[in-house]
Amino acid sequence: MNIANFIKSGIILSAIAVSACTIPANSKSTSNGCGSVEPLAASAAGLAQTTLCITSGAKTRQFTVEIARTSMEQAKGLMFRTELADTAGMIFPFPEPKVASFWMKNTVIPLDIIFIRANGTIESIAENTIPYSTIPVEAGEPVVAVLELRGGLTSELGISAGDKVVWQSK
Repeated sequence: MNIANFIKSGIILSAIAVSACTIPANSKSTSNGCGSVEPLAASAAGLAQTTLCITSGAKTRQFTVEIARTSMEQAKGLMFRTELADTAGMIFPFPEPKVASFWMKNTVIPLDIIFIRANGTIESIAENTIPYSTIPVEAGEPVVAVLELRGGLTSELGISAGDKVVWQSK
C-alpha cells in the first residue's frame, strides 16, 4: 500500500469512527427519523452541518443547520449573510447551560433566535430580530444551545416555546 492509499484509508476510517460515535446532542433518541447519523458535507462557510428537527404538536420540521462550536465561529454566527433558506439555520451548542445573550451586529437579515433548554424544549424565541442592532437578546433562564432561523419562520411554521428540538452532535 502506498502512502497516498494509506492516508486515504485513515481518513475514511476516521470518518466512519466519528459517524459511529455520533449521539444526539441533547441526549434524546431520534426514533422519529430525524437526525441521520450520516455525516453531512461542510457548509459553504466551512462549518460542520447536522440535521435538526423541531416537533410542534404532531408536526416535525427538519432543517440542515451549521454548527458554530468554537468561540470564533459563535462570535461570527450569521454575520454578513444576505439570505438564509427556510430549511437552513445555525446551532450554537454550549458546553454548560448558561443564560445566553445574542446581538445582531453586522447581521444583515432578520433572524428568529431560539433558546433551547437542556431537556431539548424551547425556552423562548426572539422573533424577527432587528438587523445590525447591538441591543442584547437574552434567554430567560440557562440554556444549552441557541438556534437561529430565518426571521419570521417560527411564526409561519407555528413553532413556539415548549416545542421539542433534536439534533445530532458531531
